Amino acid sequence: QVQLVESGGGLVQPGGSLRLSCAASGITFSLYTMGWYRQAPGKQRELVATITSGGGGSTNYADIVKGRFTISRDNAKNTVYLQMNSLKPEDTAIYYCNGRLLRTDYWGQGTQVTVSS
Repeated sequence: QVQLVESGGGLVQPGGSLRLSCAASGITFSLYTMGWYRQAPGKQRELVATITSGGGGSTNYADIVKGRFTISRDNAKNTVYLQMNSLKPEDTAIYYCNGRLLRTDYWGQGTQVTVSS
């Protein structure tokens, strides 16, 4: 059974930082491109960042998070991370972990991130 379990969300003040984690099981993690997506109330789910498979994965970021967010992966721990710095109120959303291999997509349940003073 495939599981992607996110953690690390919460309430943070503007300018603060959070680190999200996504632990995967039931897949050969190192083969999957992993990503983070988010969905704010009333909006469509959008890409935040992706990292390709392998030890030296290539990264891709949405323009609105470039320079603030960093995606990384630890294949030994089957875990992908999203370090979020300089958070803004508009970053408030549910953040979802995604694992993709060819036409197969797996999603986590999501973790809430709220940026508010």
